[in-house]
Amino acid sequence: MTAESLDEVAFDVERGKIREFARATGATDPVHTDRGAAQRAGFGDVPATATHVVVAGHHRDQRAFVAELGLAFERVVVGSVKWIYHRPLLAGDALRGVRRVAEDVRKKGMRFVTLETEYLDAEAEPVVVLHETLIERGDQQ
Repeated sequence: MTAESLDEVAFDVERGKIREFARATGATDPVHTDRGAAQRAGFGDVPATATHVVVAGHHRDQRAFVAELGLAFERVVVGSVKWIYHRPLLAGDALRGVRRVAEDVRKKGMRFVTLETEYLDAEAEPVVVLHETLIERGDQQ
């Protein structure tokens, strides 16, 4: 972890977790649940759904990074989330992500913190970049 990074996370992309996540998010394309369908569609293995990397939240201490940023957890909401893919995320990938603060601004009594997590595969090639904007609402008193 560098001085500029907020935290790091590593996790394996598992076929069963892709299936669970696809079901939970209502994805109906069989490429996410059937390896044969995925291969017939041209994938090397089952591709994850577009938002799958949010599972990294299960491997991170979310309260710790919010505290490190000096945010009041009870006043934080997610403002937006954007994914930029370099290639499909597939079962069997081992990812490592480093989260950094991309922007931290105050507007109209609120604080907007944009985080960027770049996920690299086992060959250190970029797979997906996640941009999340957290909004700390102003004090309600």
